[in-house]
Amino acid sequence: MELDAIIRSILILSGVCLIFGALIALVHGRFRVFEDPRIDATVELLPGTNCGACGTPGCRAFAEALVEGEHQPADCTVMGPEEREDVAEMLGVAAGEANERVARLLCAGGNDVAVQNAEYRGFETCKAAATVAGGGKGCTWGCLGLADCEASCDFDAITMNAARLPRVDPVLCTACGDCVDACPKELFVIMPAEQHLIVQCRSELEGDEAEGLCEVACNTCGKCALDAEEGLIDMVNGLAVIDYTKNEIASSAATKRCPTGAIAWVDNVQLLDRTEPATEDTAQTTG
Repeated sequence: MELDAIIRSILILSGVCLIFGALIALVHGRFRVFEDPRIDATVELLPGTNCGACGTPGCRAFAEALVEGEHQPADCTVMGPEEREDVAEMLGVAAGEANERVARLLCAGGNDVAVQNAEYRGFETCKAAATVAGGGKGCTWGCLGLADCEASCDFDAITMNAARLPRVDPVLCTACGDCVDACPKELFVIMPAEQHLIVQCRSELEGDEAEGLCEVACNTCGKCALDAEEGLIDMVNGLAVIDYTKNEIASSAATKRCPTGAIAWVDNVQLLDRTEPATEDTAQTTG
């Protein structure tokens, strides 16, 4: 009797397993999602940095978008031209034209020109310093110089200069946006590389009050707006604001009479020190 009970139990369990196995196989066959094998092949050709500069969460998501035709290989700012062509050839598509972008620092007030109201002592990060009365700088909107942006950059595109300001190497920058997220003062922006005219100040003050805290602050004189091409620059709340929809008419003319150097024409090939003269081809910048 005991043996018969054991055999019946085994048969029942085996039958249940067969039924559920058949159901699982049926559901899998009916509802399984097909994944294009080209996705894995594309992932192998991508840099694997998962930086997000392409606008997707990572390289696999970018590969899926490439296979779906929602992106072009040139949208990856980490790959070089040859790598983009390899991906394009594998997928049988055009590599596309790269829309080069770069991170810009909207501050030129290093410790050589900005007033320091207090000496910060604590965790050596901008985020920590910013929580203590905004940091030790007189211009509380300015760069704190503790290199959170440099530490966040996985591509070694940011280095700190002698004045404790970050300098971005546009050749190494992939426009991933990590520095944007790292800066507690929100001083980094991602811009198309073709936008050379920038205001390196986010002053919340005007005139002598602004200059009293930083020698290179925008003092609201309005000369840049007068000298720039018509409609390119407006003075908004005491700060020069550039209309980048009119970038094609921009030139370095707006920088010529700026008394503080707050507005600059930034060259994408060479980053110069403040002591060197700015020209149309090689412009003065610290960001």
